[in-house]
Amino acid sequence: MLVAGLNFALMGVFVKWGAQDFSASELVFYRSLFGMLFLLIVARQPLGAYATVHWLRHLGRSLSGLISLWLYFLALAHLPLATAVTLNYTSPLFLAAILRFTHPHDSRPGLLGLLGLGFGGVILLLQPHLTPQQWSYAGIGLLSGMGAGLSYAQIRSMAHLGEPDWRVVFYFTTLSTVVTGLALPFQPAHAWSLHSLGILAGLGLFATLGQLTMTRAYRTGVTLVVANLAYGTIVFSTLLGMVFFTEHPAPTTWLGIGVVILAGVGSSLWRSSLPARSLPAVAEGSGDTPPPPRPLE
Repeated sequence: MLVAGLNFALMGVFVKWGAQDFSASELVFYRSLFGMLFLLIVARQPLGAYATVHWLRHLGRSLSGLISLWLYFLALAHLPLATAVTLNYTSPLFLAAILRFTHPHDSRPGLLGLLGLGFGGVILLLQPHLTPQQWSYAGIGLLSGMGAGLSYAQIRSMAHLGEPDWRVVFYFTTLSTVVTGLALPFQPAHAWSLHSLGILAGLGLFATLGQLTMTRAYRTGVTLVVANLAYGTIVFSTLLGMVFFTEHPAPTTWLGIGVVILAGVGSSLWRSSLPARSLPAVAEGSGDTPPPPRPLE
């Protein structure tokens, strides 16, 4: 999950660069389009491998992911960046709430406490604040976190059904490309250049790598541990902001980084004390059922 966090943080860098030339809707479209094309190249699966008997579950996961992404971009357009990101990163807490009702055996009190600690670190890290006029968009940002939590729970469910990582991501990027592509004619057009093409390609590349590694993490790890390590995206984003945008974090930001790291280390130690969770084991790369579980660390 830490690898996924780094990829998503790098994706954020390309989003920030791309926002200078493209609208949020265009970035969502190109993120999905380049991600889908990249996945088709690296997956190299026969045509029959794309078929699935769980297409309704793929549809539900893809729709919840796309809606969450759209809501997230809408919140970003009307809220301070720190506030929007913080609200979106309530997704692990929503995931924990979902698992509390659907899989009580995974809702371990110790891990729930670490999730709360991690979110507290996110608040320190981002120092969010709202004005009275922004509460409606804050609700939208919160809904994006809820949608992301639902999407992650659906990924977990499909893992037990044997859906491979690449196919989950393929259906998500394909549906996102089609839906946002249909909306493009109603958006102001922007010209392309080699510079902007490179930015869009990088955006799609790191988004897809993030999706693949995140899906693998949720399939093979303890769900709430993986959700806790997702906070690493905020840490990576802060460091990349210093490198690429000369941002200088405040002391409370560094304190937040420490809290987030503490929560991640705590969840890793908890993971090492638990027996491995078994999933159907097949040869790596078969594309039909998940590979044997691997240690999260």
